[in-house]
Amino acid sequence: MSLFVDVEKKLGSFHLQVKFETGSQVLALLGASGCGKSMTLKCIAGIEKPDRGRIVLDGRVLFDSEKHIDVPPQKRRAGYLFQQCALFPNMTVEQNIACGIRGVREKSGRAAITAQIIERMHLRGTEKKKPDQLSGGQQQRAALARILVNEPEVLLLDEPFSALDSHLRFRLEQELRSIIHGFGKPVLFVSHDRDEVFRLSSQIAIMKDGSLETIGTRHEVFGAPRTVSGAALTGCKNISPVRQRDSSHVYAESWGLTLKINGTSGGVSHIGIRMHDVKPCENADAENSAVCQVMEEIENPFSITVMLRPVHEKGGEMIGMELPKQDWAQIRKSRLRIALPADGILLLRE
Repeated sequence: MSLFVDVEKKLGSFHLQVKFETGSQVLALLGASGCGKSMTLKCIAGIEKPDRGRIVLDGRVLFDSEKHIDVPPQKRRAGYLFQQCALFPNMTVEQNIACGIRGVREKSGRAAITAQIIERMHLRGTEKKKPDQLSGGQQQRAALARILVNEPEVLLLDEPFSALDSHLRFRLEQELRSIIHGFGKPVLFVSHDRDEVFRLSSQIAIMKDGSLETIGTRHEVFGAPRTVSGAALTGCKNISPVRQRDSSHVYAESWGLTLKINGTSGGVSHIGIRMHDVKPCENADAENSAVCQVMEEIENPFSITVMLRPVHEKGGEMIGMELPKQDWAQIRKSRLRIALPADGILLLRE
């Protein structure tokens, strides 16, 4: 089972241009609000019509601008779960799910299918309840059940946890993980939450301003995001523009440091290093070490973020370092030597 997407659409000054192919796995579209994630899903579902391009699902052409093919949304077999559940407020859970069943007219057959999906989605006991009597997690599961009873060929999840508080989000994510990974067909998951994306997806595509910047496995994208926006979206807080010193050294302008990198500096416009990769050290000969002034300590629930400025830099940006609370308690100083190991430095371009 595969999904091929190559579409282009203009809306005012916004220009969507995406091209990718995915198989029977979870592909996450990660990007800031307004970058085109939801628009991409709507083009696949047939809710929006691209200006140009082609969409093919398991060999079946859903859209082809040159051949004037545009399969109606109800015939695309695409299950779209919106940010808001969109359940019918005047119907019970049972009725909401049953209305998604197609091709089965017998009342007994529809009832059996509905009962089966209610059991599968852990909704037993809610059958006669209306949406306003359900928790946020129950509403999402009921909406997903209504989609799954129609046996879609692709599942499109548009920020399905955005309307829930953090505790409910995590619980529902746990409940849905086995469902979407056992779906056995393409799943596209839209989010701007890097942790959700990493936990739920097998592949990640970084989107910016209507285009795909990077696509790869979740470990590839988090390990080497390759672009400034990709690094920021995957949680890197320390990012600096650089100037090339030689093939293996760059000057980080924000911090006033010359740093050794792994790989060539050609084509690199920025570097990044994640806060947990910044290390306190005592050895002046350590790789990429610098003495810094401690500017601020920020307490997190289970760690401390230490904001540091190289002592020779008066107005430059600070470097963030994150440590377990007990580790910082043992080494707390007003001035500290740190190391930015080359194997932790991300090589980036605009």
